[in-house]
Amino acid sequence: MTSTESATAQVAARRAVAGVYVVFAANGLLYASWATRIPDVRDRLGVGPAVLGLALLALAAGSLVSMPLTGWACRRWGSRTITTICVVVASPIVIGAGFATNALTLGLVLFGMGLFWGAWDVSMNVQGHHVEQAVGRALMPRFHGLWSLGSIIGAAIGSGLAAVRLPVWVHFVLAAAAAVGLGLWSTARFLPDRDEIPAPGATVPQEHGSTWQVLDLRLILIGVMVLCSTVGEGAAADWLALFFRDDRNASPGLAAAGFTAFTIAMTAGRLLGTTAIERLGRGVTLRLAGVLTVAGVAITLTVPWTGVAFVGALLWGLGLSSVFPGGVSAAGDGAARPADAIAAVSTVGYAGFILGPPVIGFIAQHTSLSVGLWFVAVMGAGITLFAGATKSPQKGSGSSTTG
Repeated sequence: MTSTESATAQVAARRAVAGVYVVFAANGLLYASWATRIPDVRDRLGVGPAVLGLALLALAAGSLVSMPLTGWACRRWGSRTITTICVVVASPIVIGAGFATNALTLGLVLFGMGLFWGAWDVSMNVQGHHVEQAVGRALMPRFHGLWSLGSIIGAAIGSGLAAVRLPVWVHFVLAAAAAVGLGLWSTARFLPDRDEIPAPGATVPQEHGSTWQVLDLRLILIGVMVLCSTVGEGAAADWLALFFRDDRNASPGLAAAGFTAFTIAMTAGRLLGTTAIERLGRGVTLRLAGVLTVAGVAITLTVPWTGVAFVGALLWGLGLSSVFPGGVSAAGDGAARPADAIAAVSTVGYAGFILGPPVIGFIAQHTSLSVGLWFVAVMGAGITLFAGATKSPQKGSGSSTTG
């Protein structure tokens, strides 16, 4: 490669880094726009928690259907094409939720949203891993940090629009337009990866094999580690504010602030995660992440003072922050079919969002919520136990994320 070609490649890589940052933020903004208006959608339809829960389950079901297929689609057409399609289709689908007339139509809309959001999630992670390899840096935690920032911005805007009673469909039109604009700007800067060359020493790809055929013991362990993390994230989203309200007798505002502290720590941890992985190594960083998670959960559940419990929530979020992005990046390293490996691990990990909260709820129903949340500490120990699987098979192949 000539010096001119090298300089051109470096410029393209920097453009792609910016593109991946923004597409993650756009995805987070769109998701938060939907999440902040769920109460308004519920009130408009007049449905109860059980019916709404079934409709919301359709969103997760759609994602679980599309995520395993997205690896193959990225191999076939490239992550730039797939992400572009998802941005253009997923964003307008959100508008349909503002016009749903009953729980059935809402469920159908949410299933469609899940199909394209799940594919969007995988395809932008595939591009993120490709960009990591191009620049030789562990950028995945920062990419996910931009998702968190986008969701915070989207939630703030959504809360404000809900407060002034802007019609839901108008809000969703504005959010969809912003997501499409940001997304198309981003994907225009993506690197081509359709003909990605596998890492040295990797098995020759089976072009027509299914996503699940890439799973080996290493990827299974990484998937389980990511699942342990998503159980903890889902538990915090569904139960942390309730724990502060019921078990610590916090006011509604203070209880909500407990989850806000968790979210802030998650965002900060992801933005700092790149530096931690590059200095300590990915394996060491993720082992420490598991330890922090266990410590944070233990402090939250055992210390009776609300202020100290907030410190626990911060450690809980900080511990989990880099596990999903670190696991996704590790899945692609050294894989013959990185897109399929990332899709498989993402799918296994995503199951934690679905399985974890009901398990904790079942335990809490028969004991107490504080007992049920100890399940998250067990998952944190699992992160430390399986973090060793994230070490790249080949030294020096790709980004500096081994450890």
